[in-house]
Amino acid sequence: MTAEEKQSVYRLLKTAATWSAGYAPSAFRGPEPSFADDLAQAEISCMPEGQAARHSGTEQTNEHSVEPLAPLSPNDRSEVSDTEAKKTELIGSAYRSLSDIARTISACRSCVLCQKRLNTVPGEGVENPAVLVVGEGPGEDEDKTGRPFVGRAGQLLDKMLSAISLDRTCNCYIANIVKCRPPMNRAPMPDEANACSAYLESQILLLKPALILAVGRTAAQNLLKTSQGINSLRGKFFDRGGIPLLATYHPSALLRDESLKRPAWNDLKTFRERLLSMVPAYAEPFEKKHASP
Repeated sequence: MTAEEKQSVYRLLKTAATWSAGYAPSAFRGPEPSFADDLAQAEISCMPEGQAARHSGTEQTNEHSVEPLAPLSPNDRSEVSDTEAKKTELIGSAYRSLSDIARTISACRSCVLCQKRLNTVPGEGVENPAVLVVGEGPGEDEDKTGRPFVGRAGQLLDKMLSAISLDRTCNCYIANIVKCRPPMNRAPMPDEANACSAYLESQILLLKPALILAVGRTAAQNLLKTSQGINSLRGKFFDRGGIPLLATYHPSALLRDESLKRPAWNDLKTFRERLLSMVPAYAEPFEKKHASP
């Protein structure tokens, strides 16, 4: 097999694995490996060990190995690089307001999700929130209304937030990784998430939330740039570009499996504790709204 053929097979496998998982598996993260023709490899294998190593340019490493994505650090911190932070800052500088971002999203045709949408769903909430909640993407009800989290999962999310004195009309903002509904409510593909990433990054820059709550695997993996599952990510804080981020289960998962409600509640209590330490008066707008007459 020629080097070109091997490269084609590698790229085909990478694409298939990415579309199947919804993200690039760790085996395919990092630089693409170098390939050589089988004939050239056969010639090298016939040489003495030392000579073959010198000929191939390596003595102890395998040139076909793929360096996996570095795991999250032991203290569970995922930091945005300086380069990414500068890129994000440049992206955000193009917008002066959330309305500017919403108008751009409404005209966006950067991925296939635009083809079947009824409405774009940029986000909803207050402009100076204590908390930014990030989910996966719009569902059927959200696509019809243009508002995030308004179906059954959204109603449960409102109850979850209310339990820790948060409300989209008082002190938090709700957005998603993608702004258009994926077909059959499937998880967004990597190219779809990438097409929307500049919008979410711009919203984060404008909103300047004290904390981020990521609900579900898709939100956590995209925000933290990791392939780890939600079971290993949830309930712990990560540094996301200087903003503490905690991941928990998506409300739709709680609707499917009630046994997840208790660990999700524990996550919310952990989140509330950190929020109180950072923004002691965060609940005042909520309490004022819900105060008895």
